[in-house]
Amino acid sequence: MADIREITDFSAPELDIFARLRENQLANWECAEKGIFIAESPKVIGRALMAGYEPISFLMERRHVESQGKELLERCGEVPVFTAEEAVLAQMTGFHLTRGMLCAMKRRELPDIAQVCAGARRVAVLERVMNPTNVGAIFRSAAALGMDAVLLTPECSDPLYRRCTRVSMGTVFQIPWTYLPEGSWTEKMHQLGFKTAAMALREDSLRLDDPRLAAAERLAIALGTEGDGLADGSIESCDFTVCIPMAHGVDSLNVAAASAVAFYQLGRVEK
Repeated sequence: MADIREITDFSAPELDIFARLRENQLANWECAEKGIFIAESPKVIGRALMAGYEPISFLMERRHVESQGKELLERCGEVPVFTAEEAVLAQMTGFHLTRGMLCAMKRRELPDIAQVCAGARRVAVLERVMNPTNVGAIFRSAAALGMDAVLLTPECSDPLYRRCTRVSMGTVFQIPWTYLPEGSWTEKMHQLGFKTAAMALREDSLRLDDPRLAAAERLAIALGTEGDGLADGSIESCDFTVCIPMAHGVDSLNVAAASAVAFYQLGRVEK
């Protein structure tokens, strides 16, 4: 049974993780060996629980304890549940909770690239994508449109940031992912047996439906940072350069929108 605790003191230290610590402080929280993250909304929390993440505590509107939060709490044993009315929680956290609840959860050790890519045929590579909304949207597209995994360079926004997990609708817990090591990610992908395709606006770029792309047994599809795109060195070291044809004088798509188009077409494997 959940341990329901009515909030009476905003300054209580056990509420710091919800109200006063920034994302990077949570990721390095000393009270959990590998840090923690905050999941927001019942769907995101539920998918995190299904993936095996361990809850630490909940922050929840009082009305949800016996409604949409009930099933989640029944799965979590005697986890503390801090509760109050919506206006009180908004005052404490500085924002309105999506669907009225947050859950603090322990991070886990990330797998290495070989583990993530074992058996994968189509993977997404994100290079310096720093906007958490874009990262979350890309994960949602990757999970929905045939990617087997997502790999990120160290400069990318953390997929476990609250906004990332919320925008992804919890798909960050459904698709394998990890960070790439420093150095040339194209070299690493080639070592793992992948052909690499750079999404870039080049005159010599292939069409998305080029049969060489569909015929690749293993393909890593790379998207770069907002605005500048992939680094020139990354593009030059890829096996293919691919672009999405534009109309009406539009020069490019947002990286998250481009990912959905690319994953839909390139996620298909020629048989």
